[in-house]
Amino acid sequence: MKKVALDAMDIRILSAVQQHGQISKNQLAELVNLSPTPCWLRLTKLKNAGLITGYRGQVAVDKIIDITKVFVTVSLKAHKKSDFDRFEKRIQSIDEIVECCATGGGCDYVLKVITTSLFNFQALIEQLLDEDIGIDRYYIYMVTKDVKSTSLSLSQLMEIKNRTSE
Repeated sequence: MKKVALDAMDIRILSAVQQHGQISKNQLAELVNLSPTPCWLRLTKLKNAGLITGYRGQVAVDKIIDITKVFVTVSLKAHKKSDFDRFEKRIQSIDEIVECCATGGGCDYVLKVITTSLFNFQALIEQLLDEDIGIDRYYIYMVTKDVKSTSLSLSQLMEIKNRTSE
């Protein structure tokens, strides 16, 4: 995948959007120390390049309802493209699976599942096994406490990249 070249102002704009979400043109311009029109033009360019994929509010769901968070590693029975495609298509349609990463090494996928109870989680797993979407084996890891949950800091990542490439 071709990488997009960014200058320091682009990184400041992306970092501000990452930290503050969707804010007004004037607020963004003030945060990055650029006049509103050039700031808005740069933001539009960054959006058109696909660098901003959306704006989200982080809701503390656990303060509203009890949740059960589980990480699941999954290994498939077969490893043809059609097997991966079938599994991934089904996973995309399940709301309780909030993250899914294809992995190399000891398993094929790692899933992050959030349900309202262990009972509901088990029912979901049994449903997936009954559907025969190619699951060979799976292991579950119950989350007992969130220790850290943050977004990746673009500005810090770029600083590290610049230090290591010098």
